[in-house]
Amino acid sequence: MKQATNDLPTPTFQGDAIDQTGAQAVLEALLAEGVNTIFGYPGGAIIPVYDALYDYTPSLTHITVRHEQGAIHAAQGYARVSGRTGVCLATSGPGATNLVTGIADAMMDSTPVVCIVGQVNSDLLGTNAFQEVDMITLTQPITKWNYEIIHPDEIPGIIAKAFHIARSGRPGPVVISITKDAQLMPLHRPVERRLTFTSKKPPLPDPTQLQRAADLLNETTFPFILAGQGILLAKATNELVALAETMGSPVATTLLGQSAFPTDHPLYTGWLGMHGTYASNMLTTKCDVIIGIGMRFDERVTGDPNAFATQAKIVHIDIDPAEIGKVTQPEVALVGDAKEILRQLIPLLKAHPSSNWQSHFTRYQSLESEKITRRELAPTTQKIKMAEVIAMLSDKTAGNAVLVTDVGQHQMKASRYYQFRRTHSLITSGGFGTMGFALPAAIGAKVGAPDRDIIVVVGDGGFQMTLQELATIAQYGWPIKIILLNNNYLGMVRQWQQLFFERRYSFVHLQNPDFMTIARGFAIDSKQCSQRDLLSASLDDLLASHQPFLLEVIVEQEENVFPMFPAGGRMDQIRLE
Repeated sequence: MKQATNDLPTPTFQGDAIDQTGAQAVLEALLAEGVNTIFGYPGGAIIPVYDALYDYTPSLTHITVRHEQGAIHAAQGYARVSGRTGVCLATSGPGATNLVTGIADAMMDSTPVVCIVGQVNSDLLGTNAFQEVDMITLTQPITKWNYEIIHPDEIPGIIAKAFHIARSGRPGPVVISITKDAQLMPLHRPVERRLTFTSKKPPLPDPTQLQRAADLLNETTFPFILAGQGILLAKATNELVALAETMGSPVATTLLGQSAFPTDHPLYTGWLGMHGTYASNMLTTKCDVIIGIGMRFDERVTGDPNAFATQAKIVHIDIDPAEIGKVTQPEVALVGDAKEILRQLIPLLKAHPSSNWQSHFTRYQSLESEKITRRELAPTTQKIKMAEVIAMLSDKTAGNAVLVTDVGQHQMKASRYYQFRRTHSLITSGGFGTMGFALPAAIGAKVGAPDRDIIVVVGDGGFQMTLQELATIAQYGWPIKIILLNNNYLGMVRQWQQLFFERRYSFVHLQNPDFMTIARGFAIDSKQCSQRDLLSASLDDLLASHQPFLLEVIVEQEENVFPMFPAGGRMDQIRLE
């Protein structure tokens, strides 16, 4: 996504001061955008906003995290589950830079977040003052837009524009830096209750391209739909089902596209990519047309892009024109909102009889079941496998929980074995692969969807990166359920070292702390399970709790994730063992 330009009129600062400070204007602007929750951490350069916030409760709820990275990930989790724009607040210098990982993560995964950070006084800018950092230059490559406010009269318009940019088109993060003196100074003009921008609607599909796509799809004998997170962002899940059923086309989803298509639908083949299902990956080598909707064709999906689906023509539907042709060259490109494009495309399509994809799918699925699924769900070893935990969790929750997963082997197992029954049910770090994402993201998810069960699935490596947020969970008493799959390894790196580096396990073994003692230190209920015959009861205890709960499951140390194709490899190189 390209940076937005500052097309607001240059403000003029004339007239007598009014009885409102810049800090108050920040909070009024947030209220005008419908914000009711802020995730943040106080500090010197943002103190004026926090002082003003003292008088704005309960209109604005502030969640105090234990690290600024927790604030941005919580804002992401809130945005992903609720469909609203997340907001986080931090001070200057290290407070602001602690947001950078989450900002980059939000950019990669198209998550609308507005980050407001403090800055030193305007007369100190560029002097290397205490806790000064140039957040504008630092975050320019990883934001849709950013701006530094040095006069309070700018605040209402800039914040209104920040929200407009964050949520319009392809969503993403925006950073607003506000100097401390701008927070303290009075405004010189009244503030409108709501500043609005005329929304630039996504372009309507070109009629010629729309007809070309319809003609191509009406002639296909083996179509295959690849659905990404863009379906969820566009609220186009019903249209996706209608397209698949009209065409008789199988559907695979990307990692972030999971829960966009019913997992119990007979046309669903699973998720696609490096560790996706064997059938989904192999069907890309058999189909004659691929319809990619709201997905980027990134290398975790395509492998070697020069060898990806060379026998098939591609119809690519995406709201971001920068994604068209970036990795694979489509036969037809439709740029715009996925929901509107599908609404216009479906009436142009002829009903298709079932293609011959089912015979391929059955064969691939049977092979995968024989080589992987049966062995993982009915293991002969004494150690519990991650797959067993996720499959049992899926059954016990009927696929209705929100899973917030960290990054690693457990993330792939959760995606493989949890049967999502509702939309917006998987929150994970996709494009950036941020370890430590899950625990703070679950905080935001619980705030954004208080009536849904929020379950964290995390490995022992990622858990230790942000476990300080257990204090936040305990302070607010949210009944967030945490399943810690502990194998004492950085499991995914260890797997690569096993398969591609001759088992040279270089610095991946973890000597872990006693996680039960840590949980007790935060006054969080906990339980450890290391025996298969106790797993079901342990999960029941977790799910029955009305308080935060940590279940540590000791799993097989050298369990691997299959299927798998090597980075940059071809689909036909996918391994089942």
